Amino acid sequence: MPITYENTVKTSLKPSRHPYLTGPWRPNATEFTATDLEVVGEIPKDIDGVYVRNTENPAQEPLGHYHPFDGDGMLHVMSFKDGKAEYRNRFVRTRGFNAEQEAGEALWAGIANNPALSKRPGCGAQGSVKDASSTDVVIHAGKILSTFWQCGEGYRLDPYTLEQEGTESWTPLEGISAHPKVDEKTGELLFFNYSKYPPYQHYGVVDKNNKLVHYTPVPLPGPRLPHDMAFTEHYSILVDLPLFWDPELLKEGRHHAKYFPDMPTRFAILPRFGTAADVRWFEAAPTYVLHWMNAYEEGDEIVLDGYFQDQPDPEPIEGLPRAVGKMMANIAINCFESKLHRWRFNLKTGAVVEQRLDDRALEFGTFNQQYAGRKSRYVYSVWGEPNWFLFSGLVKHDLETGESWSLPFGEQRFGSEAPFAPRVNAKDEDDGYLVSFITDMKADRSECVLIDAKNIEAGPVCRIILPHRICSGTHATWASGESIRAAQGLE
Repeated sequence: MPITYENTVKTSLKPSRHPYLTGPWRPNATEFTATDLEVVGEIPKDIDGVYVRNTENPAQEPLGHYHPFDGDGMLHVMSFKDGKAEYRNRFVRTRGFNAEQEAGEALWAGIANNPALSKRPGCGAQGSVKDASSTDVVIHAGKILSTFWQCGEGYRLDPYTLEQEGTESWTPLEGISAHPKVDEKTGELLFFNYSKYPPYQHYGVVDKNNKLVHYTPVPLPGPRLPHDMAFTEHYSILVDLPLFWDPELLKEGRHHAKYFPDMPTRFAILPRFGTAADVRWFEAAPTYVLHWMNAYEEGDEIVLDGYFQDQPDPEPIEGLPRAVGKMMANIAINCFESKLHRWRFNLKTGAVVEQRLDDRALEFGTFNQQYAGRKSRYVYSVWGEPNWFLFSGLVKHDLETGESWSLPFGEQRFGSEAPFAPRVNAKDEDDGYLVSFITDMKADRSECVLIDAKNIEAGPVCRIILPHRICSGTHATWASGESIRAAQGLE
């Protein structure tokens, strides 16, 4: 396996027993480029593109309590073409990362701490933390865009080389939240942000040439914590969820999320290039939703799928100190009990109809992005390791027939979000592969797997061994080589 050692960053991390600084979450400090990788099986020749995963990978000893969402962004890319694959990993060189490298220590406390612990002014919706760009990742206009869940600048990188290209020039003052959406039909990027200051939320559109062409307030009643958005062919969907910073504690400068079960979940539906005056609000059962799946128009209705949390404010995990048990419960799929769910919004009558699609605790779903905003049939979700933010297997849902199929990753094998990669010249919606990084704790290594989306129960068609064991993280994305080359003017 030819491996090029690229760099080892400066780190002040000390040995730790913290559950999210050890085991599958053990941070890395070294960056690699690896080609001619060891392969178990054979890499198919009908896959062309890049798989990118963002991970929370701290480089410095934390100031105060560490939360796994505080870690620095590290991107891991596996690129495929002509039956071959190459691997690269790089830290996202954010302003905060570079400042801490220069200082040789952490300069910002994380989300679970008193803001006064930070040694420099912070940013993001909370206003005192580091923009780590460690949450989400998409590919738009031929480049990677990495983003931070509490809103940050947005960083661009080359999807093949991971060459750093700095911040997005069009980033608004209020930043970009995680989960901007790419409409593959138009090439447009749809995004939102949120803050502690009126109007508390904005929404925007960036065109296929990476130019900001629309930006408007979508006002909220106060500071909120939305995490995701959705879109259809003609509409965008934003939310006002009844879990947000406690207003009374916020007056004291304390950022403590509280669930308000007597408040409804509210959905803002507006035309893609609409303004606040065009928003229609719909009310539904109270919950919190981290991630939406597809949305589409059907007659007078908009149909939206996502993961409805039955327990948005779960009890702390027993047997642990209360603060630790609560932190771990808040990010464990089995604790907040997220269920695949459907909302229907009637644009004529204003009625909302809800439907439970599966009673299992599932999250971090994906679908064929070529169908984004249009009616689709298949969703691919993960289930979690009990009481952990770790993914233990995949479920494929056929939303037309109600059937589902499952693939456990195996004992002590933990995967990542698994986006759908269409085969070259795919014939139908599920003609392609699911791609995931798997960390095998027994073998003490990580690998990239390709799974035939038409038959996930058969297991991986190939396993590509990585040069090191990677740290776990949050989101991943896929983009076809054809779309990247076209956006970069290479074909």
